[in-house]
Amino acid sequence: MPVSALDHFTIRCSEADLVPLRDFYTRHIGLRVGDRPPIPAPGFWLYSEGRPIVHLYAIGSAGDATGGAAVTGPLDHISFRAHDLEATRAQLRAGGINFEEAPVPGWPLHQIFMRDPKGLKIELTFDLDAERERSRG
Repeated sequence: MPVSALDHFTIRCSEADLVPLRDFYTRHIGLRVGDRPPIPAPGFWLYSEGRPIVHLYAIGSAGDATGGAAVTGPLDHISFRAHDLEATRAQLRAGGINFEEAPVPGWPLHQIFMRDPKGLKIELTFDLDAERERSRG
């Protein structure tokens, strides 16, 4: 039973964190809010290319474990394949989002790292060969 791709990931949060998280992932990552089944807790499904890849799910309150500092166990970060490195840099700067860049030595990849409003590390991975092709065409 081989897998072919990551389907989605879910972020649990307090209800008060839903809008800041939705805004971060739509404004700075480029996802779109889309349809969501009638789940009995507030939340959003955020889409890329017609697929819901990030689920936001409000449980608990600001005083419980989901409302405090992000605890992700062994999870270090989530990476998204991204496009348009220059526009992304400009958009993040304009939005006041702190980020670090990390070219991948010997590979045509460039990474940008940032944190979402709950502290989860987010990576954007840019294929520099594809970036060059896009700029030519």
